[in-house]
Amino acid sequence: AYNIHVNGVLHCRVRYSQLLGLHEQLRKEYGANVVPAFPPKKIFTLTPAEVEQRREQLEKYMQAVRQDPTLGGSETFNSFLRKAQQETQQIPTEEVVLEVLLSNGQKVKVTILTSDQTEDVLEAVASKLDLPDDLIGYFSLFLVRETKDGAFSFVRKLQEFELPYVSVTSLHNPEFRIILRKSYWDSSYDDDVMEHRVGLNLLYAQTVSDIEHGWIPVNKEQHRQLKSLQEKVSKKEFIRLAQTLKYYGYLKFDPCVTDFPEKGCHVVVSAGNNELNFQVRLPNEQIKEGSFKVTRMRCWRVTSSVPMSNGPSGSSPGKSEVKLELAFEYLMSKDRLQWVTITSPQAIMLSICLQSMVDELMVKKSGGSIRKMFRRRVNGALRRSESQQAVKSPPLLDSPDASREPMAKLSSKLTSVSLRGISHSSSANDVGANDFHGNYAFEGIGDEDL
Repeated sequence: AYNIHVNGVLHCRVRYSQLLGLHEQLRKEYGANVVPAFPPKKIFTLTPAEVEQRREQLEKYMQAVRQDPTLGGSETFNSFLRKAQQETQQIPTEEVVLEVLLSNGQKVKVTILTSDQTEDVLEAVASKLDLPDDLIGYFSLFLVRETKDGAFSFVRKLQEFELPYVSVTSLHNPEFRIILRKSYWDSSYDDDVMEHRVGLNLLYAQTVSDIEHGWIPVNKEQHRQLKSLQEKVSKKEFIRLAQTLKYYGYLKFDPCVTDFPEKGCHVVVSAGNNELNFQVRLPNEQIKEGSFKVTRMRCWRVTSSVPMSNGPSGSSPGKSEVKLELAFEYLMSKDRLQWVTITSPQAIMLSICLQSMVDELMVKKSGGSIRKMFRRRVNGALRRSESQQAVKSPPLLDSPDASREPMAKLSSKLTSVSLRGISHSSSANDVGANDFHGNYAFEGIGDEDL
């Protein structure tokens, strides 16, 4: 059996024959010209070298399928992964109570099936809270790790190919929780959410929590004004004042390391307002702050460095050994592109944030609405639509060399980013084009933006 890891965590184990079955099903549904080539069957027993070669080919195949918006978003592909996840973790289908946290620490208990996917659990939480259907798309479920001070470290946004109950219980650690948070970046959408009592309460709780945890720094005067509005229970006014603060709506990440402006600098990264904000501690202990706009990132990629080991196939590398990196190519000035690397266990969550910011920009650019973008009907049932299905973004970098593989399209399948076992930390120029996420929003940048 082959282990499939998602975001560095074991998702499921599958046999070659099961993956071949998935491939044949996808070919039947979408045609042979759409589905990537599958590693061929072999008549004789495979040598260890051939086993490793097949593993690499299967990994590339799964990533290629996941990066294709049609295949990766298909029910065939996602239900295959959900079923395999449930079978691997050996959790039978039964009714259970799942605890979902709100930003203020309040617990919402929902009765679900262990086999319920992310979409179903999100709708169950919304139903329990009386959140109207047309506002569900403004929120998402996130897997977080509770820190000692009661704050949260974000692991990832739960995806449509996983079963939230199985994902959180299979980690066997009470520090991992599921939390409900808003999942958009543009604060102008707050107006839609605040139209409804429950939406307003959720937004208010999140804003209060972000201020209390220091994610939104406030001075004495701002603190006094906010406190006064809190005492009057003026929730809308409280949010309106918070919107004027610098880090409103940002996600703050755990301290990590960057190579900008020089190698080995300690940094606190925050994502919001279509940018990554850096608070860097330089070697001379000086703190410098700056922002990287998502529109000026030509592309980005996530890689993992795993020391090669010849241990048994079932063994997984220790947590401390896996090094995750997010690298993005940034337009520093009119004719200068530079790679910036962040080494952080949260690299994939950072990548998901970048992706969703770009998607939102593209929807706005096309005149689409976030409300329409998130909800659609499929077979009579109300389903949530990923933003990229609302806006089909062409790939950014059309390679002049026709033989070269095209840049990975902007797709909602962010978790498909390359997680390869490599014996050394790769530099920015030795990874194939398919490991990158081209940024279509970058194309719109003009000289006046520089």
